Amino acid sequence: MLLDKKGVEYTEHRVDLNDALLEEMYQLSNRFSVPQIFIGDYHVGGFDDMYMMDLDDELDPLLFPEQNNG
Repeated sequence: MLLDKKGVEYTEHRVDLNDALLEEMYQLSNRFSVPQIFIGDYHVGGFDDMYMMDLDDELDPLLFPEQNNG
């Protein structure tokens, strides 16, 4: 809902339905818990991590880099 509220398009990958995707997620994040959130190549972590980034005003610069380049 947080990404929807910000108007961000995203792709959800159901790793519970695909062992290869689950392994890829683990290789990229060292975590098996879901969700694991990536913005581009940047591993945010889970939802709690993303929410804390939002509270600390660190999320929008990752989501909207064009607004932070002057």
